[in-house]
Amino acid sequence: MPEYIAPVDDLRFALKLSLKEDLTTWPGFEDASPDLIDAVLEEAARFSKDVLSPINYLGDQTPPVVNEGVVTTSPEWRAAYTQFIEGGWTGLALDPSFGGQGLPQVLACAVQEMWDASNMAFGLCPMLSQTAAEAILAKGSEEQKSRFLPKMVTGEWTGTMNLTEPQAGSDLSAVRTRAVPASADHYLLSGQKIYITYGEHDLAENIIHLVLARTPDAPEGVKGISLFIVPKFIPDSNGNPGERNDVYCVSLEHKLGIHGSPTAVLSYGDNGGAVGYLVGEENRGLEYMFIMMNRARHAVGIESYAVAERAYQRSLSYARDRVQGRVVGDTTGGRSPIANHPDVQRMMLSMRSRIEAMRALSLYTASCADRATNHPDQKQRLLGQQRVDVLTPVVKGWSSEMGNEVTALALQVHGGMGFIEETGAAQHYRDARITTIYEGTTGIQAADLVGRKLLRDGGQMVSEMISEIRDDISIASLQDDPVVQEIAVAVAASVTHLEDATQSILESAKDNPKSPFFDSFNYLMLWGVAAGGWQMAKAAREAKNMLDAQEGSQAFLRAKMLSSLYYARQISPQSTALSQAVCAPNLPAEDLDELVA
Repeated sequence: MPEYIAPVDDLRFALKLSLKEDLTTWPGFEDASPDLIDAVLEEAARFSKDVLSPINYLGDQTPPVVNEGVVTTSPEWRAAYTQFIEGGWTGLALDPSFGGQGLPQVLACAVQEMWDASNMAFGLCPMLSQTAAEAILAKGSEEQKSRFLPKMVTGEWTGTMNLTEPQAGSDLSAVRTRAVPASADHYLLSGQKIYITYGEHDLAENIIHLVLARTPDAPEGVKGISLFIVPKFIPDSNGNPGERNDVYCVSLEHKLGIHGSPTAVLSYGDNGGAVGYLVGEENRGLEYMFIMMNRARHAVGIESYAVAERAYQRSLSYARDRVQGRVVGDTTGGRSPIANHPDVQRMMLSMRSRIEAMRALSLYTASCADRATNHPDQKQRLLGQQRVDVLTPVVKGWSSEMGNEVTALALQVHGGMGFIEETGAAQHYRDARITTIYEGTTGIQAADLVGRKLLRDGGQMVSEMISEIRDDISIASLQDDPVVQEIAVAVAASVTHLEDATQSILESAKDNPKSPFFDSFNYLMLWGVAAGGWQMAKAAREAKNMLDAQEGSQAFLRAKMLSSLYYARQISPQSTALSQAVCAPNLPAEDLDELVA
């Protein structure tokens, strides 16, 4: 199988595109110099290629096993995780006060792509540990921070997110896990949680579960949910794993993909109650959990284009090697690699251009998260958070849908061989499928975008985001180059369609509260197409400037111009149909209810 080669050149280019200012001038990021960023990217690329990629197929074929509640991973998996924490990768962007390196999120997100592309099932573990640590850092008590964060930051202890229950699914208002006060400092939890990624494993000496549960007097619905830290082993007075807590793995899920990742059913309190520590105040658990959840949603967007990148690389290698048929217009009469056939070239460019757009949009969003936390100006911090709020459901929802399409195209390039497991293309197709479901389905992301981000403030935050996009496209349109101008015109048209759809949803909400949510999926996809085009227009402008200045790899920059042009001509026009779908009158609600009854 072809090895994974991290797209360091494009990651470096996308990072440059996302950063409008020198990060070393921001408090806390003084060490984030270009030389350090390059060194981190290069070392992460080496680790992903040499350590994680070789065991990806192994994890798919020989998944973890459970025996009497104990989960065992392969020796290769355990060795890779040991090397991972020895390299300090878990704490890359976490607080230096607890042993982290405090580097920008945008760099950590670029690095995460390499983990997920080389081995998505492996990358899930540190991603959840990092996001759990961020939630504790934000809302935990000082005692909880000092007790749990140092070893979570190093990766010696891992973290999980415990939301879903058999009867609840995505409806967290139906959570039944109970937490009963047992003393001044802890509660006893009982209940069952399902779909817990890395809920039980043998990679780390302890697992720190973040668990949603209800206290005895809690109100009904989401307003009655609290958040608890529940360790697998209760830390002793020296901070080491002590007494085994009353939380056990009942079984591991048998999944379509990501086989190397143990997804556990966890039972709490079968022997009297699992010791849990309340985070913050009672009944504010969902609010706190959204800190972890929103980080994880962005991370799932990264997983989506990361596995798409791996699938693209595999299909490109196959297309170059697979000799079949004669190319239309070739008068030599010889057989040719399928990479030279027009429809295969269409598929390859479709994959490449969308991956580059997703990557650029994701890293821009991560740079806004850094702006929200570290920019010296309060107004800029607020602006950064608003951008994150709008774009997170787009990065997660649009990227996961596109990731599924790209991995399907990669399988298609392989033809019949793509349907055979041994070629490896099928694994990426299977692994990608979870991304549209993880951390809230695409429909939930679309409802979030429409409900919380658009309707809540009457469209102000969204309109300001669109204005920024307009400004950047206007700058690109001034470039003295016909290709960049063509791209800018095409992307400007998609933004106009986005504006029309935005206004349509705002109007429809006045007459029918269900209407915006019926249109929300297409609206989210429209956002993705337009925002992805925005990033590609910026990329084309930057590439042209670098070409004119004879900077960087000329071949890379010409390829960037080509993929941006393909996006403008072949992807951006999708905005027309999406806008028309959003703006069309809805079908009668009573007919829809009758249809699905």
